Amino acid sequence: MNVQIEESWKAHLQSEFEKDYFRTLTDFVRDEYGKYAIYPPGKLIFNAFNLCPFDKVKVVIIGQDPYHGPGQAHGLCFSVNDGVPFPPSLLNIFKEIKNDIGTDAPTTGNLTRWAEQGILLLNATLTVRAHQAGSHQNRGWETFTDAAIRILAEEKEHLVFILWGAYAQRKGAFIDRNRHLVLTSAHPSPLSAYNGFFGNKHFSKTNDYLREHGEKEIVW
Repeated sequence: MNVQIEESWKAHLQSEFEKDYFRTLTDFVRDEYGKYAIYPPGKLIFNAFNLCPFDKVKVVIIGQDPYHGPGQAHGLCFSVNDGVPFPPSLLNIFKEIKNDIGTDAPTTGNLTRWAEQGILLLNATLTVRAHQAGSHQNRGWETFTDAAIRILAEEKEHLVFILWGAYAQRKGAFIDRNRHLVLTSAHPSPLSAYNGFFGNKHFSKTNDYLREHGEKEIVW
């Protein structure tokens, strides 16, 4: 199957594209886009991969579902398009960055600048029906994104995996903690941010680890 995705990722994931589950997933997603409003726009489904080639990945942040409101999702977890108000979780992320390293919140919630520095902003599920959170879960996306995480964890060294909340932590449970830095805390959602997200200092810890291993720090 010829999937439109960045070439280095295509080389690493081609075997997934040939599996039956991915063909079934593709048929489902194509049918959904034909019948309903689906986010993100089709050309942005693999935006996280396209903006952050395999060889450039230094950090992986795992989300769950794309935003399901109009104009929000553009294929990067936690990120929104320019001009869109910050969702609560993203606002809390920027608050923690300010508290951790002193950087003021940006004027846009578009995290493309992170992706271009080597952060894979990966949702577990890459599509969603408008206004129906979780509507594309358990259709195959989780299997595909598990494969992407596994390939990174096994083929690269000294990555930083940032796992906020129980869902992301389960998804990253297999990652070798001796080979990579795995940072875990509560989710930045307002429901849990005060139970361990605020004060986690994941942004400075990420840069400390990258610097120790000869990598350029992230400009958060």
